[in-house]
Amino acid sequence: MSRINEADIKLLPIISETTTDALYNSIVRIENQNSIGTGFFLKKQIKNKLKYFLITCHHIITKDDVNSKISINLYYGKKINEKKKKLILDNNKRFIACFGGEKDVTVIEILKSDEIPEDKYIMADLNYKGGYNKYKNGKFFLLGYPNDPIYQKEIYISSGEIKSIKGFEFEHSIDARKGSSGAPFYLIENLRVIGIHKQGNYGTFIGVILDELEKIYKEIKYTCYNKEKPINNINNRIKNDSLYNDFNIETKEPIHIIKLESHHIHLVCFLTVMNDGRLVSGCGYCSIIIYNKETYKPDLIINEHTNYVVCIIQLSSGILASCSQDHSIKLFNIKGNEYEVLQTLNYHTDDVTKIIELKNKTLVSCSVDKSIIFYIKDNLKYKKDYQISANHSCYNIIQTKDNEICYNEYETICFYDLLERKVKVSISKVRIENIIMITKDLLFITGYNKISIINVNNYKLRIIDVPRSGYIFGVCMLNQNMLLTGEQEGNIRQWRIEDDNLILVSKKEKAHDNYINVVLNLGNGHIASGWRDETIKIW
Repeated sequence: MSRINEADIKLLPIISETTTDALYNSIVRIENQNSIGTGFFLKKQIKNKLKYFLITCHHIITKDDVNSKISINLYYGKKINEKKKKLILDNNKRFIACFGGEKDVTVIEILKSDEIPEDKYIMADLNYKGGYNKYKNGKFFLLGYPNDPIYQKEIYISSGEIKSIKGFEFEHSIDARKGSSGAPFYLIENLRVIGIHKQGNYGTFIGVILDELEKIYKEIKYTCYNKEKPINNINNRIKNDSLYNDFNIETKEPIHIIKLESHHIHLVCFLTVMNDGRLVSGCGYCSIIIYNKETYKPDLIINEHTNYVVCIIQLSSGILASCSQDHSIKLFNIKGNEYEVLQTLNYHTDDVTKIIELKNKTLVSCSVDKSIIFYIKDNLKYKKDYQISANHSCYNIIQTKDNEICYNEYETICFYDLLERKVKVSISKVRIENIIMITKDLLFITGYNKISIINVNNYKLRIIDVPRSGYIFGVCMLNQNMLLTGEQEGNIRQWRIEDDNLILVSKKEKAHDNYINVVLNLGNGHIASGWRDETIKIW
């Protein structure tokens, strides 16, 4: 027998035993190497053809999981006694859509070869077309596989109401246990799915996901979807290839100029884009600013650091992480225009220069104190796992392969094996300002009047002279074949990648009056740039 919240015994007369069994069969417990949660099988008519999907939360199956082609184990039934099905997340063979940010949903196509019986699929309520407000105060229930000692590995039923609605997100009163992320909400009157449980007491309406799927299937050339825009599978920093096919920086003029009047020291140290599409800057002295997508005016200013904020990333869980010259790393929960400091990590003794999240969700930081520290999550908090020591201050770090990272010690590039925990290759006399992966095989390094390219398969180095550029700081990919660099003299250059070489395509003279520390692909056909002239420009 499944476990039922005592307050929900009243549901039993409403749901027949036959219907209950059908609903039970549609719910799955999902386990992979990084997380545990709930999911459900759903079928939907798209382009006059019936499509079959497994749906869960994005923080259960992330974009990185998909890109890594991991396998997941599915369990289903009233009680879990044995492994029922294994799926490989190969987005070259099956359609997979990852909706990060506040949507927090992953959709995986189920193929005939997966041999999931037809009777395991449920239907969504399609009456959302007139708006979601009709669901407010309606009666709903949730089915999930909690991961707690009382209800572990048994389906749990709980009912309640939707308390408030904001866009595609709703707040509910259902007693959802830990491990129920990805569980479906059913409308009691017709037993159709209306939403997906996320975390806390929040859910996403299924309608917004179904509408997005309709749009994507019109352009089915994309196999993975994230941050509400199609992305390229080779390099997940590329938001939408086609928008930049005709991009020419030489002909561009700024459409927005953001003047950093709110900062004590007006330097733009770092730019990134959140999952909800908003631009974020880390700036001189202590500020993190999140900008409105339409007006580019500040939605939120965070002053929790006490020195330059030099790197900001959004983790796969949605948490915003920043590091600073105040020697700390801070983790923030961003909810609309409000924030909460979740944790401060104070393991470094000097400037923290870079933070990254590995594919296995490990957090890694490097510092002027000559250390690289690895952090793992334990009971929702990060703790230090281990650290390695460098010979010089470290300013850059990047993951180059599943089991390899690359970092720099002054003018030396080190390739570190994560399994053997040792440096396996080092390349010296390479002046380094910034490093990114421009394809799955090529590491791109900017320096002084030079660009270096290393093939990470054979570690061969190619150096390209860039006369009269000075220090080359910013770099970003536009699409698979094109990238931008920002220079000391305030210029932006556009390059085309041909094999292991770069061809200069165009150049924007004096895009800024001074050093360009960062150029960023915004994913909407535009780019952002900025640093020492106290401005951020949107092109």
